[in-house]
Amino acid sequence: MTITAPLRVSARASLPPAASSAELLARLSANVQSAAVVAPDKLKLILAAILARGHLLLEDVPGIGKTLVAKALAKSLAADFKRVQCTPDLLPSDITGSSLYDQRRQEFIFVPGPLFAQVVLVDEINRATPRTQSSLLEALAEGQVTTDGVTRPLGQPFFVIATQNPVETTGTFPLPEAQLDRFLFSLTLGYPGEAAEVLILEREEHADPLDSLQPVLALADVLQLQAAALAVAVARPVKEYVVRLVYATRSHPEVVLGVSPRGGVALQRAAQAMALLAGRDFVTPDDVKGVAPAAMAHRMLTRQRGLLAAQQVIAELLLRVPVPV
Repeated sequence: MTITAPLRVSARASLPPAASSAELLARLSANVQSAAVVAPDKLKLILAAILARGHLLLEDVPGIGKTLVAKALAKSLAADFKRVQCTPDLLPSDITGSSLYDQRRQEFIFVPGPLFAQVVLVDEINRATPRTQSSLLEALAEGQVTTDGVTRPLGQPFFVIATQNPVETTGTFPLPEAQLDRFLFSLTLGYPGEAAEVLILEREEHADPLDSLQPVLALADVLQLQAAALAVAVARPVKEYVVRLVYATRSHPEVVLGVSPRGGVALQRAAQAMALLAGRDFVTPDDVKGVAPAAMAHRMLTRQRGLLAAQQVIAELLLRVPVPV
């Protein structure tokens, strides 16, 4: 069990003045891309997850850059970053925190765990035991943790990036559907193209690209963007389109367990975030289509197991379900 020291960025660092949502998002995207080589469409979904106050599950092989993306995001936001390496001996108190007895004060003092940060990377989450995995549920769903009978709220914004290796399954504990449902998106970053991989080598030749990265958004800016995403309007026909997609997953012959109502809410929230990223204050059916695979596939249980089978079902439904005009 390994818990790294937090990566802290001084709150007194030079931050940009107040700006519009479009300017803030462009600034954040460019800053992250200056350190981490990530496909623009994947980065857009990562930013959408933050705007929608959701969490992200990355299912990818080692060495793709998952940790680098998380650190670049944390430094760009002037946020506290903590990383938890999951192993079978990791205990719930190792991530939520615990109370220790202070002999000088003769009382128990709560020592916060790694979850008390704005950006948390939970690496190889499926290597933690179900007991430890379940301790994350309250934090992911409600933004709080309960220890020793006391409920403590987590600071906002609060964004968890969990990773798991889909290739190695020995000594792992698959995440149950109830926990998968707490993640807004499930993504794979994938291998970069040749040009992108050359760029990675150039950036890593003489220094760590994170060393020169500076914060471009204050945490107050993130809260402002999250409020702006929540204010994006969703017309009744678009809501009905979301519901039709959700219903279609429950009646598809290849689907054993369809998307829940919580999944429909997540799909709408994600579409609102994508609309804000596009500079609009209203959601279009294309926004829904753009987030549907990442927001729905991990919430489905198909007869042929695997994320790819679920994504194929969603691709079929996006072609078949009528789109509002």
